[in-house]
Amino acid sequence: MIIVSGKLFIAAGQRETFLRSSHEAMLLARQTQGCHDFVVAADPIVPDRVNVYEEWDSEAELETFRGSGPDNTLTELIVRADVSQYQVVS
Repeated sequence: MIIVSGKLFIAAGQRETFLRSSHEAMLLARQTQGCHDFVVAADPIVPDRVNVYEEWDSEAELETFRGSGPDNTLTELIVRADVSQYQVVS
């Protein structure tokens, strides 16, 4: 299993726009073979922070989904990212 987890810091005042734009990706990911969970959510304490969490059966399924990744409009809103990927073997 592959887990992707971390936080994104979004340009001031743009978090709601980012979250709205991420909604479709969450729906698509959860319908994709190999995806067990995919969440992009507002942090309840830090105003411009978004938390991300994903669970995938394999690296290949994750990469297939990511191949269509976000467009530049969405990535331009990200000021800083601290996201890690883990392989769980047990």
